[in-house]
Amino acid sequence: MKASSAEVTGSKVAAVTFAFWVMKIAATTLGETAGDLLSMTLNLGYVVSSAILVAAFIVLLALQLAARRFHPVLFWSVVLATSTAGTTMSDLLDRTLGLGYALGTTLLATCLGLVLLAWKRSEKTISVSDISSSKAETFYWTAVLFSNTLGTALGDFLADDSGLGFIGGAALIGTLILATALATRIRSVSKVILFWIAFVLTRPFGATFGDLLTKPLEKGGLDFGTTGSSLILFAILACLVSFSLVQQRTETTH
Repeated sequence: MKASSAEVTGSKVAAVTFAFWVMKIAATTLGETAGDLLSMTLNLGYVVSSAILVAAFIVLLALQLAARRFHPVLFWSVVLATSTAGTTMSDLLDRTLGLGYALGTTLLATCLGLVLLAWKRSEKTISVSDISSSKAETFYWTAVLFSNTLGTALGDFLADDSGLGFIGGAALIGTLILATALATRIRSVSKVILFWIAFVLTRPFGATFGDLLTKPLEKGGLDFGTTGSSLILFAILACLVSFSLVQQRTETTH
């Protein structure tokens, strides 16, 4: 289970391993429940919550960009910040501004596509294993923020508007993730494209899974609530990141 080997390559982003995807799903699910905790349970609303969480993201991103090497705690804190901010920003677009899940999803998918296109034209690659400049890293985190915001809208669309419900939406996204994983065995298929497909898909999986944990039983959820679910998911993510940190220290001493 290697998630800290990014430092070996000199990259400041986590290496793409099985552990990476486990922590990504845990972080995005926590982002869903924590975002809802702030905006709905604490009743701060989507505008105030988005402002607070985007500000936190900017501060953490500045620290990440200023860092000279890979720091697991900092890296996953930024991922969590993009996920939490993405949750409230998506809800702001879809609910407060009244765009709806379908239009919101389409708009965010377009924005993500434009970011990846600009990244490709500027740096000639969108591979996460080839991030060697501050500009490339800025593109990376911008794409992460849009993908996590998109994932919330897509997850809500599948759960609420598609008729699939929380379990059906999670099952569909899970199937698509599995298909993407199997596609990595096909040599002619770009691994870079598959990475970004998987990166986007794990967010709605986290969103639908988060809804499954928090929503009441009569709405198809497990009724753990936003507070209980957030605490459980935070404990899981903290354990995984701690393991990554210990492994990183072990690697540097050998």
